[in-house]
Amino acid sequence: MDLAQARDEYLGYLIIERGSSENTIEAYGRDLARYLEYLSGRGVTAPGYVTRQDVEGFAAQLVDEGKASSSVQRALSAVKGFHRFMVTEQITQNFPTADLPLPKKPERLPDVISISQAARLLDQSFPQTPAGQRDRTILEVLYGCGLRVSELCGLNVRDVYLQEEVVRVFGKGSKERVVPLLGSAKESVEAYLGQWRPQLLKAGRPESAVFLNARGGRLTRMSVDTIVRKYGSYVGIEGIHPHTLRHSFATHLLEGGADLRVVQELLGHSSISTTQIYSHVDRAHVRWDYLTAHPRAHVHPSAP
Repeated sequence: MDLAQARDEYLGYLIIERGSSENTIEAYGRDLARYLEYLSGRGVTAPGYVTRQDVEGFAAQLVDEGKASSSVQRALSAVKGFHRFMVTEQITQNFPTADLPLPKKPERLPDVISISQAARLLDQSFPQTPAGQRDRTILEVLYGCGLRVSELCGLNVRDVYLQEEVVRVFGKGSKERVVPLLGSAKESVEAYLGQWRPQLLKAGRPESAVFLNARGGRLTRMSVDTIVRKYGSYVGIEGIHPHTLRHSFATHLLEGGADLRVVQELLGHSSISTTQIYSHVDRAHVRWDYLTAHPRAHVHPSAP
């Protein structure tokens, strides 16, 4: 078996047996494609002939190209996992990445905006159109619920529980968690689902997604990033991106006195796996922390 065939086997293993997310598979696929291209340039196409020097040379090339340390670390993680898989599956006994250390990620403070900036962003005038009110709701949910952009794009109508004031979110590795939907975020979602989303739906094209594009399909992460940056620029907040709002959500809750463990749970950083939608979350406790700590829990957006 050559390296390309082994690579395909490894990616299949990650999908079927490890249940890795689509994003992880895509990223590892790109990293390993570059790795195999690098090895091919050195005349190496068989698993048994890869050396430690080959792996270190690939890492050095990524650094020379100016790749971020996090990108280098992810690529080497893919390479290490690939070689471990080949040894475990007895494709080869050659293990050039054994004990290979990963570069340390530099500690970096997350980008956040202030509470006053968040107010400017969310209280600005939005167009009284389906797209304009969709955009308002996107910003409210990103900041009000702390979702990742992939989680927001993956949100389905059946995952929004307006009466219970929660949304069900599927995060990394398809892990499920429940997040409060309160204050201005809830009011925006309720108005959007009731009045504006139906106008974005297209006849003959049923769509389960909460957030739709002009063609009636699911909104992409790239589109959400464009929306966030656009409305940020309108109020003088340059360089803002969807994850800025997630960081700000967590920071402002903690500054408001929320318990760190509650914030971790809301962000989905801990391992949360539920069999029933409300079985793991103490909704009364989370709701109280949210209402007393989040700056927009009692803010009412202007009527559409």
